[in-house]
Amino acid sequence: MSAAATADQQGMNREVRLVTVSGNLPVAEDFAVVRAPMPCAEPGHVLVRNRYFPVFPGLRTLIGGEARDVPLPPLRAGDTLFGPAIGEVVTAPDDSALRPGDLVRHMLGWREFAAIPAAECFRLADELPDPVAYLSMGSAPYGALTRLAKVREGDVVLVTGAAGAVGTLAGQIARLLGASRVIGTTGSEWKARRLVSELGYDAVVLRGKPLEEQLADAAPDGIDVVLDNVGGEQLVAALEVARRRARIVLVGALSGQFAARGAGGGAPVEIDTFRVVNKGIELLGYAGMDHPDVDQEWIEQFGAWLRAGSIRFPYTELRGIDSAPSALPSLIGGQHFGSAVVAL
Repeated sequence: MSAAATADQQGMNREVRLVTVSGNLPVAEDFAVVRAPMPCAEPGHVLVRNRYFPVFPGLRTLIGGEARDVPLPPLRAGDTLFGPAIGEVVTAPDDSALRPGDLVRHMLGWREFAAIPAAECFRLADELPDPVAYLSMGSAPYGALTRLAKVREGDVVLVTGAAGAVGTLAGQIARLLGASRVIGTTGSEWKARRLVSELGYDAVVLRGKPLEEQLADAAPDGIDVVLDNVGGEQLVAALEVARRRARIVLVGALSGQFAARGAGGGAPVEIDTFRVVNKGIELLGYAGMDHPDVDQEWIEQFGAWLRAGSIRFPYTELRGIDSAPSALPSLIGGQHFGSAVVAL
């Protein structure tokens, strides 16, 4: 008997809900796996059994209630979490192009089964050899490095937050685009070792030690491109070692999202604008919605690189929905390397 049939007989689904908003960094006790009625696939809807969903830092901002300028609704106590997911179609409308067994990507993760408008389910083709790879966060660094930073042959590139979902791909992308030297930042020595031994980083500097001195040692002639996923003191240090006409692209703000104080909706930092002006530094923020062509281009390029063996997609797999309540707190705590993916 299929899992869908079993669930239908029981008439229940399991989903992850936010039960407490404390105003502090979320802990596992702020979330709960609850039983809920099976979703009903109304006309025009697809019933999907979820297989994978990623844990993404933006949840912290949505939970904190400071989701201003974010194209996603805030999460309140009692709400079921949501986000990207890969699932298998169980039932689909007769007039839909989708059929049972198809793998689709959608935005109702954090639950075992979901009923979704057919138009909001995107069938996976065979561009990528592993379905989980469709959940990678590589589109943002790829777009930032190709559209704004425009990495050139011989560039020295710095990636902040190099051991996360974005950074583990960003360094590899920079190298494939022609960077001659790739430097990363991270918070632990075991991650630094993996970045060098597995992902081709030339040097990694550690938080908790003088960043500017480490960067000066790692890039004595300066840095051409910075892909900043963190902000804060790491952005300040990057500006100090940036070469004239350096291109700095901001793709994240983890220093604010993961701060012990605040609600994850801001990442203020004091930078030396005098230095920015005198060095002619380009300082830009990357927003995916401004580059709608990037997602598909990234999927096609990512697939080609994966099949050629020239890029890796590192992720930490968390088994079962019961692992989900601790997933975001452990991500904030720096316990994962690469993406964190819950596998159902």
